[in-house]
Amino acid sequence: MTTEAGPLASAALPVVIVDDHSIFRSGLRAELDDGINVLGEAATVEEAVALVVAMQPRVVLLDVHLPGGRGGGGAEVIREAAPHARSTLFLALSVSDAADDVVRVIRAGARGYITKSASGAEVSDAARRVADGDAVFSPKLAGFVLDAFGAVAGETAETTEELDRLSAREQEVMRLIARGYTYKEVATTLFISTKTVETHVSAVLRKLQLSSRHELTAWALERKLL
Repeated sequence: MTTEAGPLASAALPVVIVDDHSIFRSGLRAELDDGINVLGEAATVEEAVALVVAMQPRVVLLDVHLPGGRGGGGAEVIREAAPHARSTLFLALSVSDAADDVVRVIRAGARGYITKSASGAEVSDAARRVADGDAVFSPKLAGFVLDAFGAVAGETAETTEELDRLSAREQEVMRLIARGYTYKEVATTLFISTKTVETHVSAVLRKLQLSSRHELTAWALERKLL
C-alpha cells in the first residue's frame, strides 16, 4: 500500500487505485489526466480497506478480482470500507466483462463498471461522472445490470403518464443515457450532435424532476423500461 499527499490543487478529484498488478497501477496513474489526484494505491483487500478508510478519497478505481480478505475481491472492499468512508464512491475497473463479476460488484454498491480497455482519458471522465452522482457503465455491460435488477419490458399507468411528458426523441435519449452511454455515444447512435443530446438530457431531467444521470438510471430501472 502506498500513499502520498499530492501537491495538486484542491480542485483535483482525489482517488485511490486498487489493483493487484503494479504495472497496471503505474500505467493507469500515468495516463490519468491532471484533474485527478491519486492519493495512494493498494494491491489486496486488506490494504484497500485500510487505505480507503485512512485517505477518504472521493472515488476508488477498484479491480474486481483481488487477493486477500475472505475471497470477496472488490465487492468485499466496498462492503468493508463503505461504512467507514461515507463520502467515497466506487468505480469498478476490470479486465473482466463477465456478467457475474459485474452484478456482484454493483450489488455491493459500486456506482459503475468499466473495462480496462478504456483509455486514461475515459477513466478520468468516468471517475468525475461518478463523483458527480452519475452511474457509469461500459455500454455493453449495462444489459447485465438491467437483467440482474429485473429490468424487463412493462409499463404501469403512472409510468405511461410520465413517459407522455417526453417526446419520442427524448425517450430514445433517456434510454441510452440510463444504460450508461456517454453523450458522444448517444450522438453517434442517434445521428445528432452532442449539443443536441445535452439539450435533450436537460429536458428529460427537468420533465421527470430528476437531478442527475444516476437518478435517471435508477428511475428507469425501477419502472423496468430498459
